[in-house]
Amino acid sequence: MEATWNPWHGCRKLSEGCRNCYVYRMDARYEKDAAEVRRNASTFRLPLARDRHGAYKYPAGTVFYTCFTSDFFLEDADEWRREVWEIIRARQDCRFFIITKRVHRIADCLPDDWGEDYDHVAIAATVENQQMADARLPIYLALPIRDKSIVCEPLLSPMDLSPYLTDAIGQVSAGGESGERARVCHYEWVLSLREQCVRAGIAFHYHQTGARLIKDGRLYRIPRMHQHAQAKKANIEYSPPKHGAEDPNGEG
Repeated sequence: MEATWNPWHGCRKLSEGCRNCYVYRMDARYEKDAAEVRRNASTFRLPLARDRHGAYKYPAGTVFYTCFTSDFFLEDADEWRREVWEIIRARQDCRFFIITKRVHRIADCLPDDWGEDYDHVAIAATVENQQMADARLPIYLALPIRDKSIVCEPLLSPMDLSPYLTDAIGQVSAGGESGERARVCHYEWVLSLREQCVRAGIAFHYHQTGARLIKDGRLYRIPRMHQHAQAKKANIEYSPPKHGAEDPNGEG
């Protein structure tokens, strides 16, 4: 089972990847200011919700995509984060997936008892260009996070991640930018990231094409509803073979 859990909503733009933020687009439709960060009172304790029989509404094994309409390490949420860590710790039978651009704040925002009790938490670093990769990933790699991954979305330029593709990284995910003002993503950038992952023996996931994709010199405008499906259709996912097994992707 999967669930989206947003204990707070709203964010502040941090870097070039935030320019066309989908949260800002979404809130603008309802004449709301996405820069106003607010606690979601009705869903703040969502993972602890119970049914009328006293059982958890979200059973063991549920994957919670956490804080996807904000940034978990946003300064504005400092007063609420301690309680959220307590909720996460209480549901060690589930998985929590967090994506952040604020890797420079992670060390100061981890709970005092961070350790084995939080092995069910995955924290991914998102980077959009080489500048942000070089700024964020050295910090990220040094952090005491058991489940690490890199999210290259929106992918705004070619990137060389090879210096950062160590055994600590479980997966690299790539995707273009969505929305009417989306900047172009070049398919060759995606393939380059995949090649880097294959060489390093790290899983690669092509998440979505984005709204404007250049492939073989041609610009494709892809509606939002088809962006994930078209990425999947490209069939460029890569999973490294297990030790002693044949490569299911036919690659070394």
